[in-house]
Amino acid sequence: MFFYLKQKNKKLCYINIYHRHNTQAVGDMKTLILNIDRDDDFGRKASIISPIVGYKNNVLAANRLGQADPEDSDLNAIFYALMTYNQLKKEGKETEIATICGHIKVGFKSDEIIAQQLEKVIEQTKVDDVLLISDGAEDEYVLPIIESRIKITSVSRVSVKQSKELEDKYYRIMKILEDEKVQKQFILPLALVLIVWSFFIMLGMFVVGFGAIVLTLGLFLLIRVFRWEKKILLLWEELKSSFLTGKLSIYTYIIGIVILIAFGIYTYTNADFKATYWFLTIPSILYYMVWGIVIAGLLIVFGLAVDKHVHDKNVPLKYYMAPFSLLAFGFITYACSDAVYKAFLPNEFTFEPFQTISFVFFTVTGILVLLIGAAVHRYKKETTHIYEEYEKNKQKIAEKN
Repeated sequence: MFFYLKQKNKKLCYINIYHRHNTQAVGDMKTLILNIDRDDDFGRKASIISPIVGYKNNVLAANRLGQADPEDSDLNAIFYALMTYNQLKKEGKETEIATICGHIKVGFKSDEIIAQQLEKVIEQTKVDDVLLISDGAEDEYVLPIIESRIKITSVSRVSVKQSKELEDKYYRIMKILEDEKVQKQFILPLALVLIVWSFFIMLGMFVVGFGAIVLTLGLFLLIRVFRWEKKILLLWEELKSSFLTGKLSIYTYIIGIVILIAFGIYTYTNADFKATYWFLTIPSILYYMVWGIVIAGLLIVFGLAVDKHVHDKNVPLKYYMAPFSLLAFGFITYACSDAVYKAFLPNEFTFEPFQTISFVFFTVTGILVLLIGAAVHRYKKETTHIYEEYEKNKQKIAEKN
């Protein structure tokens, strides 16, 4: 708060000075030729301490920077500022010249330094207005900082003729890349591809690496299409809080993932990836993978239900239905995938696999489990509703008494 009030008082001081000079004759006004080096090339390359005030000091600074880096674009700007200073002097105008520098970390820190140096220069030179010299689009971001402290009469932008358009495009691209949305949509998938590709290159698995890249991009696009980013972030936050609070669900998640990986390897070694018909690969994979999904799902649901019961003293209805749904999914998927795969093994389609005792048993069992789960869900819902009504009536009676 103190800094803000101090800064505010400084602004008011400059405003008063500006109004006082406005009452003077036009010929008495003093103009500052201001050159800006936002990323402090003078300090980093030529070891020059800014602000650089005065014609001779700016000439010396230009010579030192020219000897340190003749290709630096700030040389164009400072020589243009010196040329402008000489022109105004020939016209008989009262003029001063200064160069102020920021910081290599262009942004808040750099602009803060520029603001402090500008105030020192204005106080030292007692100027009324500024003629700003800039070497590119990046330096012109400080225009609001200058305008808040003194009047800007003119802005001159200096660039090497051959590189002007290229410089404009460079800063526009850099500005676009700073956008968080652009980073998530373009830079993130590119980073994922590079990480996955480099990992498999180190292992010498080029073909597998290409497949992993396609899989990674596919998952990324799937997440973007269904807008699962927030859900994934919530899941990640839940996992972190589970570690800190000792929740059971974090461990059941880990065990569930291990089970899925184990069943994935088992499926990869046993499934028929060279079936007569390409679509038979899907039921073959499901046949070997389905019980891994069911077991992992049951473990995760159990961990979540226990955590809800311990922390909230209440288990949501969905956790009562989930185990029955998972078991029903397991029985029915196991029976159907096996039957579909065997039905297409001969040259002609046959219904015999759908008439076997195992198919009927697993299918009927899955349907019965699903019906039992629906009945349990309905019963629990009704009892919960009755309990809630009882609590409401009890509260009303207590309020009346």
